[in-house]
Amino acid sequence: MRGKLYLVATPIGNLEDISIRAIKTLKEVDLILCEDTRTSGILLSHYGVKNPIVSYHSHNEDERIPQIIKLLNEGKNIALISDGGTPCISDPGSKLVRACVENDITVVPIPGPNAIIPSIVLSGFKIKDFYFEGFIPQKKGRKTKLEEIARRKSMTVFYESPYRILKLLEELNSICPDREIAFCRELTKKFEEVIRGTVRDIYAMRHRLKLKGEFTVVVGYK
Repeated sequence: MRGKLYLVATPIGNLEDISIRAIKTLKEVDLILCEDTRTSGILLSHYGVKNPIVSYHSHNEDERIPQIIKLLNEGKNIALISDGGTPCISDPGSKLVRACVENDITVVPIPGPNAIIPSIVLSGFKIKDFYFEGFIPQKKGRKTKLEEIARRKSMTVFYESPYRILKLLEELNSICPDREIAFCRELTKKFEEVIRGTVRDIYAMRHRLKLKGEFTVVVGYK
């Protein structure tokens, strides 16, 4: 009998944000694929998960996939986790899922945390529909993508590095200064913070912003 691949969502910050089913799955599988074994090791140790772990990230996935498919075909059950949140959402995993589909191997999602939905509900904006952009381009195509977001009437959600937040504010202030925006920082962690206002207002206070941690940006409706 073939094994199954489990896509297990893990906490984005607070270690208590994990489902009973996720913990049970991680304890029962034969192998756990981790984006960073050191980061995931903290979570696994916290919940007493002692199963074997192997690194699986964007730099080695092409090499790993044939090995993983072979193990699954031999009947091994395998879980994939990222450093935090749901695998495949701006994290490695999609190629592996595709390979499983092509090899008729069952993929089972174990739903749970991600930064997208909490950011949307914390924004305070009326929620109708939204676009998710993942990480927007750092250089090539960045201006075009931001102009596209500014023209869009719907809500847009994307991730941004704390090192580029000031640059992002400057760019948006030149494109859509009156657009409402929310910056969600360090969600579920001790220093969780949400900054809301127009782009112009937040740009004016940019030097007072705390530029640490992960940022999820929500651009409101036009």
